[in-house]
Amino acid sequence: MIDVTDVIPQPRQVTSHEDAYFELGPDTRMAAGDGTGHTERWLRATLGAATGLPLASGEGPGGVVRLEIDGQLGAEGYRLDIAPGTVRLTGGDPAGLFWGAQTLRQLLGPDAFRRAPLPGRRWRLPLLRIEDAPRFRWRGLMLDVARHFMPKDGVLRYLDLMAAHKLNVLHFHLTDDQGWRVEITRHPRLTEKGSWRSRTKYGHRASPLWEDKPHGGYYTQEDIREIVAYAAERQITVVPEIDVPGHSQAAIAAYPELGNTDVIDTTALTVWDTWGVSPNVLAPTENTLRFYEGVFEELLELFPSEFLHIGGDECPKEQWRQSATVQARIEELALADEDELQAWFIQHFDTWLAERGRRLIGWDEILEGGLAKGAAVSSWRGYAGGIAAARAGHDVVMCPEQQVYLDHRQHGDEGEPVPIGFVRTLEDVYRFEPVPSELTPDESAHVIGTQANVWTEVMENQGRVDYQVFPRLAAFAEVAWSALPAPAERDFGAFEQRMAAHYRRLDALGVAYRPPGGPLPWQQRPGVLGRPLDGPPPNK
Repeated sequence: MIDVTDVIPQPRQVTSHEDAYFELGPDTRMAAGDGTGHTERWLRATLGAATGLPLASGEGPGGVVRLEIDGQLGAEGYRLDIAPGTVRLTGGDPAGLFWGAQTLRQLLGPDAFRRAPLPGRRWRLPLLRIEDAPRFRWRGLMLDVARHFMPKDGVLRYLDLMAAHKLNVLHFHLTDDQGWRVEITRHPRLTEKGSWRSRTKYGHRASPLWEDKPHGGYYTQEDIREIVAYAAERQITVVPEIDVPGHSQAAIAAYPELGNTDVIDTTALTVWDTWGVSPNVLAPTENTLRFYEGVFEELLELFPSEFLHIGGDECPKEQWRQSATVQARIEELALADEDELQAWFIQHFDTWLAERGRRLIGWDEILEGGLAKGAAVSSWRGYAGGIAAARAGHDVVMCPEQQVYLDHRQHGDEGEPVPIGFVRTLEDVYRFEPVPSELTPDESAHVIGTQANVWTEVMENQGRVDYQVFPRLAAFAEVAWSALPAPAERDFGAFEQRMAAHYRRLDALGVAYRPPGGPLPWQQRPGVLGRPLDGPPPNK
């Protein structure tokens, strides 16, 4: 049994009762009401594996865990009542019930996160009432599988880790210059050629080191269906990202006609093997539009999410300036310049998705040129893009680079592996505030949530991803879920105390997090260059 105050993210309201407990045993039963089936199956499978208890259906002499839905609790809200003979878990909807089950698991102690029972354990729950609900409806993690491919099992594992922290959106960055990761049946070369590169830069692009072997992989459409279904069982929505018109060299390498063929020999392009922003971007032709409409048609069948992410960031315009074809296109469309051409390109897919009942979301560069009313913005270049989008009536997901890019280093010490960007400590993430104070209440309502972004240029395997993501994702999860005070008033010391218990949960889950005292010897990467930035990061 663990102290209720150690729950992460912190619940809204906790009422503790007398110093007693409910103990799960071989005769404890589970009674599931209507609409609770997903959580019932998850609890029986997960807690059954960890405890060895059957948790059979019905009533019994060992007490009962009751699962119920009560719509009056609201979307994603839950109430957990633990009394001497009964645990009553009530969700405002199936998602709220599932989040309550995550809290229940934490209260059983770190060993409830193991996959097999350890000898001599007792499974006690403190007598209490918890009433809880999230602050934001979009609590996300962006996972870049284009720079370094994460096999399917690793993605499923991260969905479990997200669920354990009550995060509910996986922003799945599936394409970039360095690789195309999703099967598109009408365009097979995207994965036949676009999913593999011949070698990989090791460290930042200034590093002289290379890994001289092919790297790549992709998810079949059946893999994607499995990932989406696995996520849905955990109340997580998967939002795919196909980046256009920049960050597209892998697609052009597979289909050279997508590039600016009157400027460069696109048939000579390969999947990019280094980092940064490739100058090779899509040609804004009708052929390119039809090609990507075909890509998105298949994605709509695979991903039922309300939103599809189209990137729209970091599109160099030099090839467009040099291309007679592109310049003729600008004149034909009566546009002022290449920037307006990119806005026209984005607006095409904005309209195309809206006609099919979906919503476009993109990085904050898509604001340049105007957007349809239903489009949303991922604000990554600080807060400014999100502020502008909210004031223009667009929904916003706040994910500013200076605050929640988890590829950025966690400490200024030289021992940090492949140091990138600003120092963003656990405390820095805990004090992140997604809603800018400049916004009015009506404008603030457009901040539908927040997410942490994980770019994997320097994360070559699961252990490196774990190191960069944890423990900071735990702090981020609390920011996204809990009703915290203003950043300066947050009690980071109390959060650190709760993290002492949470590290034991992460240990049980096998997460290779960054220890509070710094990297362990096998987590370091001596001699591998990173990209430290000079000076402190801006606040906004």
